[in-house]
Amino acid sequence: MPSQAQKAAALLALHTSGKLLILPNIWNPIGACVLQAKGYPAVATASAALSASLGYPDGEKIQRSTLIDCLTRIAGSVDIPVTADIEGGYGRTIPELRETAAQVLDAGIVGINLEDSLVEGHALRKIEEQCQRIAAFREVAARRDIHLVINARVDSFLSADFPEKQGALEEAATRAKHYTAAGADCLYPIGPGDEAVARALRARISAPINILASPAAAPLPVLQAIGINRASFGPFIFRSCLARFVEIVDRLPSAADYDFLGTPVSGADVRAFVRSGPE
Repeated sequence: MPSQAQKAAALLALHTSGKLLILPNIWNPIGACVLQAKGYPAVATASAALSASLGYPDGEKIQRSTLIDCLTRIAGSVDIPVTADIEGGYGRTIPELRETAAQVLDAGIVGINLEDSLVEGHALRKIEEQCQRIAAFREVAARRDIHLVINARVDSFLSADFPEKQGALEEAATRAKHYTAAGADCLYPIGPGDEAVARALRARISAPINILASPAAAPLPVLQAIGINRASFGPFIFRSCLARFVEIVDRLPSAADYDFLGTPVSGADVRAFVRSGPE
């Protein structure tokens, strides 16, 4: 099994391989196991999906200890790198952020998403403050000789402070430059992700870029052609699975047979995706 430092280096290299890194975000260990079994080189979690699976809304509504427990289980279920969405970092102060960084690394995680919203849809943190927060994670990881891959989320497209797309774009480009200098490895201007926006971001940002793959985004082959480095799905795969569950339970009371179940994965197939026992 590769060391944590080796996993981190492998994850970082996937951002500059010339091939789009596709991350179908998961929220539990079996999701990670499926991705590994299917040949995906890395795993990413989605905060909204993980929180919702536990019965909570997104926005750091679960305890940090709960998040760390989930991340430990996910990272321990696979041998490939795992990057975690830790929202704003579960800390108001730099010492609290350093503690989050230490616990994330203890969990076996080798990459993070770190967002710059104060409250999603409203004001963003000041650039200098967010740079200090990014640097805190970089410093803690460096002390362990692990290159934690920091995916710095830029929320200008979500902020009411930038109602026009062009303003949000320019703010994203400005923040990208500062965040990279502070230690970010990849920039995640979360937003529409359409072809025009993706091309404009690529023209203004020299560092690796993460695009949210959503129904509004450019198709994956187009993102690859543009030179986007990473595409993640956020909560959309979780929501697709949830939609299927809702469909099944809605049909169940009036069902004359069990055709609504479709073709389930067999028990043997499920067992093939999970570890045989504790290690």
